[in-house]
Amino acid sequence: MTRLCTLLDAEAVAQRAAREIVQHLEHARAERGVAHVALSGGTTPERTHELLAGAVEDWNGIEVWFADERCVAPEDPASNYLMVRKTLLEHIPMAPPLVHRMQGELGPDEGAERYAQELRGTVALGEEGVPVLDVIVLGVGADGHVASLFPGAPTLNAGEEAVCLGVHNSPKPPPERITLSLAVLRAARRCVLPATGAGKRDAVQGALGEATPRVPASLLRRERLRLIVDDAASPSPPLATHSNADCENLL
Repeated sequence: MTRLCTLLDAEAVAQRAAREIVQHLEHARAERGVAHVALSGGTTPERTHELLAGAVEDWNGIEVWFADERCVAPEDPASNYLMVRKTLLEHIPMAPPLVHRMQGELGPDEGAERYAQELRGTVALGEEGVPVLDVIVLGVGADGHVASLFPGAPTLNAGEEAVCLGVHNSPKPPPERITLSLAVLRAARRCVLPATGAGKRDAVQGALGEATPRVPASLLRRERLRLIVDDAASPSPPLATHSNADCENLL
């Protein structure tokens, strides 16, 4: 069952998402000595990244990955890496975490292959045979896409052994991208998905509805997915509504 936490506004969503991410990272590090987190681009996760810079007291043993990337240079304004660097990495007062950047400048196919090799060589594999990240922070598009997995795209059928995929025809510019596979998203110990604004309400409703390739967010593993939304993005009528205190009890 998907865990849905509804809060008052976008700032409360970002704060709650940051706290939950920190808890999962600390738990992973205590259990296994290392914590692997994948971050996403987009406006909603951006504020969460800013809060993470001060919320994590010690980044030792935390490794940062990416859910997707545009096939651009790392200094390009469209780069997810650049956004994460400016909102998070540059604001960590102590030594920054180990960062595994998707090399978008290599193009979708070579970039995806290299990232898959890096993931397989670094992150422990699960029963499905794909790397198991501790937490993946996702945004969701108004069309229900997550990472760079778009509605009806063939990448959604890449198979259970796929790790990282090249995207050549994204419906959103730029058309060439690199993305983690659906199998990796589903294998993660937790996916945290903050969503804010009325423009995301249909996507949130779809994510909680019947699993369908028309809404990629609905294909995530429900028992490992945490949706944190503001009132504007909450389904109408609400499928579940919680006060801030109630949300604390959903971990």
